[in-house]
Amino acid sequence: MPTFQDSLESLLTHLGRYPCEEGAGPECFDGVDKLLLRSASADLFPVALESSSARESRRVVVLDDEFGALTLGSVSLGAGHVRVHQDALTSERALARNAERLGMIDCYTQAGSRSVTEALGPDLLNGAEVVLLRLPKSLDALDEIAQAVARHASPDVVFYAGGRVKHMSRGMNDTLARSFGDVHASLGAFKSRALVARAPRTLGAPTFPRTALLDELGLTVVAHGGVFAGTRLDLGTRFLLTFLSRMAPDARDAVDAGCGSGILSTVLARSRPDVHVVATDQSAAAVWSARATAAANGVGDRVEAVRDDALSSLPDASADLVVCNPPFHAGTALHTDTAQRMFDAAGRVLRPGGELWTVYNSHLTYKRDLARAVGPTTMMGQDPRFTVTRSRRP
Repeated sequence: MPTFQDSLESLLTHLGRYPCEEGAGPECFDGVDKLLLRSASADLFPVALESSSARESRRVVVLDDEFGALTLGSVSLGAGHVRVHQDALTSERALARNAERLGMIDCYTQAGSRSVTEALGPDLLNGAEVVLLRLPKSLDALDEIAQAVARHASPDVVFYAGGRVKHMSRGMNDTLARSFGDVHASLGAFKSRALVARAPRTLGAPTFPRTALLDELGLTVVAHGGVFAGTRLDLGTRFLLTFLSRMAPDARDAVDAGCGSGILSTVLARSRPDVHVVATDQSAAAVWSARATAAANGVGDRVEAVRDDALSSLPDASADLVVCNPPFHAGTALHTDTAQRMFDAAGRVLRPGGELWTVYNSHLTYKRDLARAVGPTTMMGQDPRFTVTRSRRP
């Protein structure tokens, strides 16, 4: 019988890195995935030895599995029923591609596995006995997830949350301890560690999504835990908004690429009553937040929030204006591939004469990339941290 290590290594080495199949980008699995699967194996292996009826009743939930390592690894180790929630659309697609690549689509079905995209609620978590999560960078994101698991999972749930040791903090233990009575750290391995939480607490009303009033904009912002900057106005967006009156003044169709909580989309729609805005983000939490922010400010009928990857659902030449405050990190690692894909997408979606307005950290050399992807690019402003450019589609 193959050892745990043999089975796992055989599986993980065949995973692909959608959408970055080639070139620089995040690894499709790392020590965090391996440690989480090894830590949870004591809960997963007994399932494989039980009767088929017991196997079907076992509930395993995987959250934010980036490329499918945790989901497919759990199935290969004997998990009888896996449910998945992935905030990022690219992660959903990566899991599907890797399952197909490994011939595990049928195995998923036969094992009772299914992939779901929904809010962190009872349909996802009811009765879950084992939950696996790669620790998010944001404590708010971890807090929202922990509350949901404690509220909806089985009273006997074991919640494994793993991360790289260098990126972990005591605040993560404290955050989990607000929702669980027993939180401890595993032994370290692969430069990683898992926080293991048991004994869900009885919680009051959910504290997410959060709502705040931005006095400087007179804007109500609604944000789930995983959204960049939460209910705050990040400095890049603040700087980009100072150019709002100069952006494609005759625009009727606008796109907010990477909308986050929807601040740009909502301010744009509020300031221009004739503009229809499509707010896109690959994050489900961001789309829910942007939709709620627009509704809270009376422009929900003109801001259409769409979960999308690099504007792939939008037709060619369908927008007069694209605004973009692109991410330049993937988790805790510097990674600009997402921004490059967004620039290429903007060039496709803009009509001739349309404009892309972008804000980015000034140390990043995006101006040449913008000119290549969209058209002639002009620096419109710069402060000590950020640069704003306008790119015109020929």
